Amino acid sequence: MIELIGTNAGKVWNALHDGGKMSLKALKKATKIKAEKDMYAALGWLAKEGKLAFEETDNDIFVSLIG
Repeated sequence: MIELIGTNAGKVWNALHDGGKMSLKALKKATKIKAEKDMYAALGWLAKEGKLAFEETDNDIFVSLIG
């Protein structure tokens, strides 16, 4: 399970590095991570490492890399 989370965290980081700020929906599509739980675990991993910024709007949450 830890290996899957790390792999998905890498997919998320690469997608954000290549595409910039994305909505959660766009990020899920870009990474092809199917299960929401897997997406949120990957986001949690990167957030704990201080690598993500989150921006909440009325309709969505946007994620971007820090630095």
